[in-house]
Amino acid sequence: MRILYGVVGEGMGHATRSRVLLEELIKEHEVHIVVSGRAKDYLARRFENVHGIWGFTLAYEGNSVKKWQTVLQNVSGAVKGWPHNIRQYFELVEDFKPDVVVSDFESFSYFFGRNHRLPVISVDNMQIINRCKHDSALLSGWEDAFEGTRAIVKSKLPGCFHYLVTTFFYPPVRKERTTLLPSILRPEILSAKSEPGEHLLVYQTSTTNTALPEILKKSGLPCRVYGLRRDITEDLQDGNLTYRPFSEQGFIDDLRTARAVVAGGGYTLMSEAVYLHKPMLSLPVGGQFEQVLNALYLEKLGYGMYAPELTLEGLREFLQRVPRCQEALEGYQQDGNVKMIEALREQIALAAEYKGRWWEEVEQADPSKA
Repeated sequence: MRILYGVVGEGMGHATRSRVLLEELIKEHEVHIVVSGRAKDYLARRFENVHGIWGFTLAYEGNSVKKWQTVLQNVSGAVKGWPHNIRQYFELVEDFKPDVVVSDFESFSYFFGRNHRLPVISVDNMQIINRCKHDSALLSGWEDAFEGTRAIVKSKLPGCFHYLVTTFFYPPVRKERTTLLPSILRPEILSAKSEPGEHLLVYQTSTTNTALPEILKKSGLPCRVYGLRRDITEDLQDGNLTYRPFSEQGFIDDLRTARAVVAGGGYTLMSEAVYLHKPMLSLPVGGQFEQVLNALYLEKLGYGMYAPELTLEGLREFLQRVPRCQEALEGYQQDGNVKMIEALREQIALAAEYKGRWWEEVEQADPSKA
């Protein structure tokens, strides 16, 4: 079959997990990929038929999203971005006629599918916010943020043929056409051997979180820090901190041998830490409730600890919890990506049978079930 696969470009997690599924799909199908941001170069090095599109970006200050700057940044980008996307749209219509669309939280491919009456399969972790029930006690104090985020997630890809939701936590499903599946993991993570170590792996997506280094220095522990010094090309030592340039294999080695992880609330690294049984102190980016929810479940399961910001006291508390977290993580097991790949193949085959009539059924159905 011919498959159009959309990958959202904000952050690299969507691209790394999509790579895993794309490597399987291209064995059996003709696949074209639409992707924005840094993810475009990552996928273009590995696959043919990669189409760059414009996508939304986030602006940061410290460990928080700057909402107004984000709006201005995207309005400016849209002036040039939308005409480019329209050109890509018509080129795809003329040159490639998909049977099915797969979207990793990406809107261009979704609207392409909807406009051409093609079934769309959603594959991401975000839909767990809208399509599952969450304990009110877990969300206590976060009710407004949760409802606001759920409204955004619900409006992103409504009416998909099926929702394959990746997760390491399993709340009850509340909507039809929803399947919860284990996290998608890179082959390099699956082959990594987890070993005990003394260092902390520290990862920050924002270079503006300038308060973090001093707190890490006061901990006295060796810390291997990624993301804060993107200008370096070799290791830079600063006391007990080692700033490292990004290297995929180097990062994985530091992760598999870490004592624990200190990072944001992004799903990809969190799921990799869980798989490798590494306790994690999660510091979600401000203004991104999806990351907060990941961190709340991480703590609920005993796999790590949530903190709104890094403090020396909070870091010390987390380090005291590490042995208990390691015990809890011993109970987590996952058979690679077998379940996800099987589920995606099944849904693609089923979706192909609905080509040309899926959206008619959606429009005639109860909207609340979408």
